[in-house]
Parts: sequence; structure tokens; C-alpha cells
Amino acid sequence: MIAAADFNITKMERSKLNDINLDNIPFGKYMTDYMLEVDYENGKWQTPEIKPYQPLLMAPSLAAIHYGQSIFEGVKAYKNADGEPYIFRPLDNFKRFNKSAERMQMPTIPEEIFIDGMKQLIKLDINWIPAKDEHSLYIRPFMFSTDETIGVKPSENYKFMIILSPTGPYYSTPMRIYVEEQYVRAVPGGIGFAKAAGNYGGSMFPTAQAKLKGYDQVLWTDAFEHKYVQECGTMNVVFIIGNTAVTPDLSTGTILDGVTRDSVIVLLKEMGLTVEERPLNIDEVIEAHKAGTLKEVFGTGTAATVSLIKELRYKDYVMDFEVEKWEVAPKVKKMLNDIRYGKTADNNGWMMKL
Repeated sequence: MIAAADFNITKMERSKLNDINLDNIPFGKYMTDYMLEVDYENGKWQTPEIKPYQPLLMAPSLAAIHYGQSIFEGVKAYKNADGEPYIFRPLDNFKRFNKSAERMQMPTIPEEIFIDGMKQLIKLDINWIPAKDEHSLYIRPFMFSTDETIGVKPSENYKFMIILSPTGPYYSTPMRIYVEEQYVRAVPGGIGFAKAAGNYGGSMFPTAQAKLKGYDQVLWTDAFEHKYVQECGTMNVVFIIGNTAVTPDLSTGTILDGVTRDSVIVLLKEMGLTVEERPLNIDEVIEAHKAGTLKEVFGTGTAATVSLIKELRYKDYVMDFEVEKWEVAPKVKKMLNDIRYGKTADNNGWMMKL
């Protein structure tokens, strides 16, 4: 058991924050003053360190570079109206992180390192949390294998880290989405449910092809028929059909169990909508659009929060939406933000106070 008092903390003399304007910040560009680092060696986690953000010294034979044992999470911290800092559902990210670790044959991380370390790190960088709507402190826990040897096998050594980055909106405007039919993100039995680095590396080429066509992201479909929708870019996706919210279910293991996805499902139910988690064929989506019952389509994710989709293209069929007339997505986004920024009661116990 590692207690909070066991963390080695090295403080810096001058904050980089003095040189950065947090009023207009792109996602993921600036890192805060400190980072957390701890090594897994000889079958156990060593003493965690919190120290000034700095480069890592790595061997060219580092196993993670060659064989992809690398996972991560995305969490956010907010300040409420009184300036008090809270973290949004970090225990859910902790559980998902260890689920990813088990799938990638990596050691699980103890809660006292993941959660307590996160809290201590944020306390040192407390002034980096933007006190502004649509802004937050993005928290990136990650782990990678550190064996210095060439060989396709699980490593014996690993490094777990947390870095922080102040951020504004990920998608500032509604998106245009292209339904992908050739390339796939995940297959049953694969690692689609894990937040593994390779999932994102493999998505970059088809996403780039969609952007050449004028689209922002792709809507992934299943590997066998290219008919059943999965994720939308780096987000889960929700379709409002009539008075029902439909989102792809998690049963096949091809879709990430999104923390924001789960939060949105809870809030949609509180709004009185029926929520269905089930397989959703793109033909059903098109039929609903032709019938006038497909009212809204939006993505959910830690970085993106709730992102509106103004156009969805499947083959030559284009579905356009008047997002300015939407009611569900804007309302659920406001409900979620009001909880995160302390403007309304947190009845679900999602906010963890520092």
C-alpha cells in the first residue's frame, strides 16, 4: 500500500503559467508545471514521484515503441462558481484503465497511485484549471512498457504517468461525418473496448481520407457487413429517433465504454427519453431520416463532451440537420456542464472534490 505521504515531490521555483494566456487555448498544446511518474519493477510499483514536467530519457529498444503496449485515459477537472476544484468521475476512468491494462497484459495500477496521485498533482497545478465555461483541465494518465529488449512478449517493466493540460472546446463547431465502409476501427475479440494507443494510430489514415472529402471525422461500421454503426471518430455516438435515444451497445467489445456516454445516458433518461443500447444498422438510420423521425445525431466523449453532427454521409446519401433547432443535445450538454461547473446539484455523485 502506497500512502499519500510516500510520494516524492520536487517543486519548481517559477510557474510556466506566467507566460501563457488561458483565455484562448487549443486542445492539448500546453502542459502544466508538474507530472506524476512511477515505475513498475521487480513485480511491484515503486515510489511515485511528482516533479516538474520534463522530457523522458528512453532507449531505442524500448518495448512500447516496437510492440505497442501502451494505454491511456482522459479525465477532466473543473472549477465551480466558487472557484473550488472538482474532478469528473475519475473512479470510472480508474476502473476502465485497469480493464485496458488487463487486456494488454500489463500490470494494474493501485487506486492510491491513480486517484491520490492525480489529486496531489492537480493541487500543485491548481491555478492551471481555467475558470471559464467550456474550459477545463484535461488529465492524461497513461502507461507503457519499458523493457529495453527486442522480443514479442509482455514486458516485465512499465512506467505509469499523469500529465495535465488546460484546454478549451475540442470541436468548436458542428461536424460533418463520413460513414466509413472500407476501413475498420475494431472487431469482436479485438481491443476496441480498451483505450489502447494502437486504436487511435490505426484510425488516422481513414480519417485523413475523409478530410480530403471535406469531412471532419468518420463514423465507423462493423468489420463484417459495414452496416452496424460503432463509434464516431474518437467519440461514442447517439441518434435521437422519435422520442428514443439509440446508441450502439457494448456487447461485442468493439466500442469504448465511455464515461461521458454513460453520463449522457443517465441524463437522457432523466429528461424522459427512452434510451436503447442495441445494434443499429445504418439502413435504419437512413430510413428514419427519410421518414423525418431522425431528429438529432451527436457524439459524446471526454475531450469532445457533446458534439453536434450537422451532416452525415453514407455512400451518395447525405443527411443534413438544422442543428440550431435541436433540443435534446443542447439540453443534455447544458445539464452535464451545469453539474461539472457546480451550477446545479450533482445528484449522481459524479464530482470528486480535491
